[in-house]
Amino acid sequence: MEKATALGAVRGLGSAKQGAHHWLRQRLTAVGNLFIGGWFVASLLLLPNTNFITLRDWASHAVPACGLALLVVCGFWHARLGVQVMIEDYIHDAGSKFACLAALNLAAVGGAMFGLVMVARLAFGGM
Repeated sequence: MEKATALGAVRGLGSAKQGAHHWLRQRLTAVGNLFIGGWFVASLLLLPNTNFITLRDWASHAVPACGLALLVVCGFWHARLGVQVMIEDYIHDAGSKFACLAALNLAAVGGAMFGLVMVARLAFGGM
């Protein structure tokens, strides 16, 4: 049975509904990365030198440690959103898509947690 109109041909295929929300989150994390990354680069340029001791002492203060934690979280979140779009666009098999998205989530959360633990080690003086 053939659909009578073009609208009838696309009914039942569903709408994006979450597309604008995903797009907005990706743009907001990009802007956040610009601001936090700019702060990070400016902070490094203002340091007298960039040896390990100086960077460790700098990162052990509260404001730089919080900024580094935000940089880690925002960076991994933005990367996860971008790779998710690529997986959804280019992997069509449902099982493969699920496996790739699960691996992506594991890698993003694992990487962010590792980065946060390293920032915490620097902030609390544990080496």
